[in-house]
Amino acid sequence: MEMYQILGAQRVMIYFNHCSPQIKKAMQYYLARGILEVVDWPIERYLRPGKAWHYSVDPKDIGYYGQLATLNDCIYRNMYRTRFVLLNDVDEIILPFSHMSWDTMMKSLQQQKPNVGIFLFENHIFPQTASINVSFSNISSWKGIPGHNILQYVQREPDRPNYFNARKMIVDPRKVIQTSVHSILKGYGAHVEVSLEAALVYHCRGPIQKDLPKTSLIEDKTIWKHNASLIRNVNKVLSEIFLQ
Repeated sequence: MEMYQILGAQRVMIYFNHCSPQIKKAMQYYLARGILEVVDWPIERYLRPGKAWHYSVDPKDIGYYGQLATLNDCIYRNMYRTRFVLLNDVDEIILPFSHMSWDTMMKSLQQQKPNVGIFLFENHIFPQTASINVSFSNISSWKGIPGHNILQYVQREPDRPNYFNARKMIVDPRKVIQTSVHSILKGYGAHVEVSLEAALVYHCRGPIQKDLPKTSLIEDKTIWKHNASLIRNVNKVLSEIFLQ
């Protein structure tokens, strides 16, 4: 949440099914500040939702907790409330290289492509098995908090050119009729695949290329551009939520 705000998010929407007590407390903190909007999503009361992303893996009434329904609902809820909607998972950050915020990045992309309202960003895996020790000061309080310190993950897997890249999107919601997870199914106008020189999807998760030696990983410390503000903001939030 703090990284999203640093990059320029004015509001974050979560489709809520269930969570831990710690996450619930954090959500209440951001709700009180008007940054978070929560849509209750008790889908299991009405359907048998699959936990896997593909029907063949977990053939239930609806796949992956109704992910496609939430994405389309999010676009229509925000169609006339915001200039852009960013669609990604909670373990992903669309991270600009040459800009400090999404706002300046999108202004630049629109100047280059004035008739485009759908921007797709390459997905790159920063495996959680390749963490490094970081020497930033003032993060001792993070050790007792569940989750992952994203500043420790600055090595990414090389892209696999012969495999599908699961891109994520920033879209003008008024140019979208129907979306899928990684592409727009129906919309107005053209789309553009944003170059890796401009930005990437920082995807912090388990490795995709599990047999890849660590020497083949690519060092990418772009996220460290924001380390000072991220550490300061996270410490403030932790002190107000958990460490009182």
